[in-house]
Amino acid sequence: MTAQKQTKFIPGQEELAQVERDLRFHPSAVTNPAVLTPPQVEAYNRDGYVKGIRVFDEDEIGEYRRYFDALLAQVMAAGGDSYSISSAHLKYPKVYDLLTHPRIVACVKDILGENVIGWGSHFFCKMPHDGKRVSWHQDASYWPLTPTKTVTVWLAIDDADVDNACMRFIAGSHHFGHLTYRLSEDDENNVLDQTVENPERFGETIPVELKAGEMSMHNDLLLHGSEANNSDRRRCGLTLRYCAAEVRAHLGWNAKGIVVSGEDASGHWANPPRPESEG
Repeated sequence: MTAQKQTKFIPGQEELAQVERDLRFHPSAVTNPAVLTPPQVEAYNRDGYVKGIRVFDEDEIGEYRRYFDALLAQVMAAGGDSYSISSAHLKYPKVYDLLTHPRIVACVKDILGENVIGWGSHFFCKMPHDGKRVSWHQDASYWPLTPTKTVTVWLAIDDADVDNACMRFIAGSHHFGHLTYRLSEDDENNVLDQTVENPERFGETIPVELKAGEMSMHNDLLLHGSEANNSDRRRCGLTLRYCAAEVRAHLGWNAKGIVVSGEDASGHWANPPRPESEG
């Protein structure tokens, strides 16, 4: 699978058009966070993101990096590429453990509240000089979820900085709702298939530089993207997706969701068990 075909993992435009979705920003209502500070929660509501949260020390993230190195080699040997490892928590026990990791979930709870579902996991790995960029987009454009109460954790497996194409956010862009985009399916250098033009209209561009073992969190309506990695260093991050348990998933996406905190009182999410073996 080539990197530009990542849209295989997401619904088509016609399918999404049939789903009635609430695409408004819903600010965090958490007033007494346990891990984040109140100013960080305020910043999330104002800017749409929090960054630079230390989760793992050098030894811990080194272990996860070695695990990813072996997993990537396995996937590439089977014909995949560095962007192919998606919905990984359903296949790989160690990724399931990261999605449900208490340190990560504690931060997410400080944004979403007590009842949280972990439903997505995808390695975005830019190899040195790989030539692929992620154009400006909103995650909510791709997902059959409603309402938009989803937080993405971006866990740095490698150091991510401007030189090796770290993620970039448009601060405050989540307040503009769902934005018009153009399809860019024929652009072989774009990992995704959507582009929001002239993002600077919506706010300041913020580089999300992270040390390995740190993470950021961003709202599903926040504009973000990344340039091609023209450096000699790899840039790998694991995205972990979470939503409030009240969120409804259409097109069968509820099958991906695991209760990582509190409860799913309605039983909407399938809550699959931890995989027993790799792959």
